[in-house]
Amino acid sequence: MENSRLFLTKADLNFFILLSMAAQIETPKRIVITGGPGSGKTTVIEELRRRGMATMPEISREIIREAKKQGIDQLFLEDPLLFSRKLMEGRIRQYREAAKLDAPVVFFDRGIPDVPAYLHYSNTPVPPDMREQCLRHPYDQPVFIMPPWEEIYTTDFERYESFTQAQLIHNKLVNTYNELGYLLIFVPFGPVEKRADFILDVLDKYE
Repeated sequence: MENSRLFLTKADLNFFILLSMAAQIETPKRIVITGGPGSGKTTVIEELRRRGMATMPEISREIIREAKKQGIDQLFLEDPLLFSRKLMEGRIRQYREAAKLDAPVVFFDRGIPDVPAYLHYSNTPVPPDMREQCLRHPYDQPVFIMPPWEEIYTTDFERYESFTQAQLIHNKLVNTYNELGYLLIFVPFGPVEKRADFILDVLDKYE
């Protein structure tokens, strides 16, 4: 039998070089900061952004404002599933956009698992596809959670929950992220600068 030999063309070599380069490209770490309403998470996200960190903003208020323009005062109360699907779409879009950012870490003001957590809070059955989306879009460890903080809690025309309700939402968030296998780090109370420092210090240990 004649010996067979495998020859690589220049195009083949270029393909394998590009494949190797793509494998070496690291996507940013996706780190979630979550918590019940009024817990101070958005203020911390803004502090991290002020320090030059890449961030993804909370999008629920945008959906609430858009619904108000259509005459719906509280979309989550009137149709929690519709509200949640809009949130899910937006957060999946943020998840994908993060991969394009030139940054080692991207901080998210809430993550995809917040959606089923809020549905649990409202006693609304969570559609199977929503849980599937949580599994298909994993964040990096750990997840930071802001505990309820009555001293700073306020309501406004978009945040209607009482502090007691905020505590219930916090519990649903903890349960949901735990069930999905995330390690939760509770951020201690304190000035926003200290809370941001705490998050960055913890992340350094996970490098």
